[in-house]
Amino acid sequence: MEFRKVRPTKASTAVAEQILEAIRRGAFPPESKLPSEAELAQMMGVSRPTVREALSGLAAVGLIEARVGIGNFVRPPTDPLVHQALLLLESEESCLEIMEARTVLEPPLAELAAKKRTEAQAEALEEVCAELQRLADPNSFDAYFSADKRFHLALIEAAGNALLARVLLPLVNTMDERLYREFTREYYLKDAGSIGEVADLHRKVAQAVRARRPAQARAAMRAHWVRMWRLVGGDGSGT
Repeated sequence: MEFRKVRPTKASTAVAEQILEAIRRGAFPPESKLPSEAELAQMMGVSRPTVREALSGLAAVGLIEARVGIGNFVRPPTDPLVHQALLLLESEESCLEIMEARTVLEPPLAELAAKKRTEAQAEALEEVCAELQRLADPNSFDAYFSADKRFHLALIEAAGNALLARVLLPLVNTMDERLYREFTREYYLKDAGSIGEVADLHRKVAQAVRARRPAQARAAMRAHWVRMWRLVGGDGSGT
């Protein structure tokens, strides 16, 4: 008895498979430029963020190279890299689903933190924000991203709700995943201006938490996620 291969469940994996198949057929030889994200999205009937998630997976293992302001270029494919890319996309959480969940949950979390935080917790948030400001440079991306994660973990602690922590800790910990890191590096923290703007949004959250202004804290965190959705080409529909 023969079994058919199970099809991938994620749209971004299916997009990556089609791109890889086109490369395999010779439609896009090494060093050639892929169609734009908008063109790929239209041709495959998916959203632009889905295409960007697929491209992030391919870039993470070195199958394509994203050149700022120019586009995505094909690198010589090998079977092991193709396997790694598809495994990465299927085994790690969807960047878009992570964003949707955090867009829903983190603004009210910031609101709760502004109501319940201790002095020590407010100081911890401000200390991380100062670190983010110092590291706001593409050359310090890894250190910046680690500090960014610590900020969100500190916000969970400041909210003082064990049940919310159980929900949010796994979400924040996806920041350690290779796909999400590459996705964020390419589309959200791509240059010094972008990183500085995001660091400032974190500072506004921390200031509102320190001042015990719940509505302001919620709005500042919401602005953080609205900005990310805008940059990745989505509509922020996680609300």
